[in-house]
Amino acid sequence: MLSVVHHPAYRAEIPEGHRFPMGKYSALARVLLREGIVREGGFIEPDVASFDLVTAAHAPDYVQAVFDANLSREAERRIGLPMTPSVSLRARAATAGTLLAARLALANGIACNTAGGSHHAARDYGAGFCTFNDVAVAAAVLLAEGAVDRILVVDCDVHQGDGTAFIFENDPRVFTFSMHGEKNYPVRRAASDLDIDLPDRMEDEDYLAVLEDTLPGLLSRTRPDLVFYNAGVDPHRDDRLGRLALTDEGLARRDAYVIETCLRQGRPVTGVIGGGYDHDVERLARRHAHLHRAAAAAIRRPGR
Repeated sequence: MLSVVHHPAYRAEIPEGHRFPMGKYSALARVLLREGIVREGGFIEPDVASFDLVTAAHAPDYVQAVFDANLSREAERRIGLPMTPSVSLRARAATAGTLLAARLALANGIACNTAGGSHHAARDYGAGFCTFNDVAVAAAVLLAEGAVDRILVVDCDVHQGDGTAFIFENDPRVFTFSMHGEKNYPVRRAASDLDIDLPDRMEDEDYLAVLEDTLPGLLSRTRPDLVFYNAGVDPHRDDRLGRLALTDEGLARRDAYVIETCLRQGRPVTGVIGGGYDHDVERLARRHAHLHRAAAAAIRRPGR
């Protein structure tokens, strides 16, 4: 069975009607149980991240302010979420969840979180609904422990993974690849090791052709010990914040392609869900589940 990490705290309490679809995390867990991707009682629950863990990638003053739920109004506005104890706990749980999923991927070849992909958070601030950069923390911890020597971040969220790129801009051990809409958030872009800007309304076949032209050679060149895959579903044609035009089938094919290509080259994969913005959280959860379906199918392949 696929190892899937989930924590009830992923769904924080935020004001009714807030534009961030917080209910998608618990809805995704229900989808995975209903489809049999995870058995009842089969989610792997992480501990909540400690201060020392989070400061592997973030400035101590910023981390302490989040832990205390005591950010300035300006800092809260930049994140786009009220920094309450519930939101703070969610950030800590999701960060620990991605690290746990990464450890499981190193042991088993692939594992997924039901949250994560908070790629706009930089070293000393959060932004764009991202409080702590869970992938950056997990990568920094594993590198510091010597568990891995080289990491590749494959970020297919529709928004550039600017925070991850800023955190690792001077660290050659982490290669950041971001494939995103050219006219979307953020306005101030970082320089990933490889950025691919995509035009508005790009559809499935053109999108997949770009990915297929890029990923195999990138894996061969970087030879990562671990891949973090941000499977944001906001490139979907109906996403409120997306501007691209992928279908559900296109997203499913994308996720299957990334996972199979990495595993074929012997590269373990940690899947995180990234962004997705739809008023209907049940529909959104089914869309996020493409990642877990693809990972579960890869686990069942003969020889794995």
